[in-house]
Amino acid sequence: MEIRKNEEYIVDIIDNGFEGEGIAKINNFTIFIKGAIKGEKIRILILKVNSSYAFAKIIEIIETSEYRCEEDCNSYKRCGGCDLRHIKYEKTLEIKKNMVQSLVNKTLRNKVQVNDTIGMEKPFNYRNKAQYPIGLNKEGEPIFGVFANRTHDIISTNNCKIQTKISEEIAQYIIEFIKENDIKVYNEKNNKGVFRHIIVKVGMTTGEVMCVLVTKKNKTI
Repeated sequence: MEIRKNEEYIVDIIDNGFEGEGIAKINNFTIFIKGAIKGEKIRILILKVNSSYAFAKIIEIIETSEYRCEEDCNSYKRCGGCDLRHIKYEKTLEIKKNMVQSLVNKTLRNKVQVNDTIGMEKPFNYRNKAQYPIGLNKEGEPIFGVFANRTHDIISTNNCKIQTKISEEIAQYIIEFIKENDIKVYNEKNNKGVFRHIIVKVGMTTGEVMCVLVTKKNKTI
């Protein structure tokens, strides 16, 4: 069976890949499906076909995994920052272990056993570095946020589940200062404007905070 773009198929998800995507096979031809979970049966639409693999999207989940959960972030499906928020946390630890197991044993003659992933009591707001792109929304107002997956479209963030709260507060303060003082932010379409990124680093043990603004020429202040 030849896999064709824009065709629909029903597949069983046999594994999860390096970025959490579901993996299916049709006549030994590999299909990668974002948002699918091992053990599910799914109706998919083929988006792109390469010589030995293809990419697809979910049309319908026919049989749902017991590990599927509701996403806790409004931006999750568009944001490129997280890949596994639709999967229960305990299962993501197992997926990460399997990823490492596969990588370390790929070229080893003497195989090793990877230990279980050690989870967190509260797996939220744990990233100590935030890098927010700055741009303009549809109304032409300055915003900060994250790039939409595989694009440079900026999604405005609010209460990100993985960044520290102080990082978001600092970025919001800077954006308000930019608005009040009519400072031009970087515009990729015409390559004009001053500020391009806000970078915030937080010492997770000391609580110290460092903030850097990056200009369009990659200079920092």
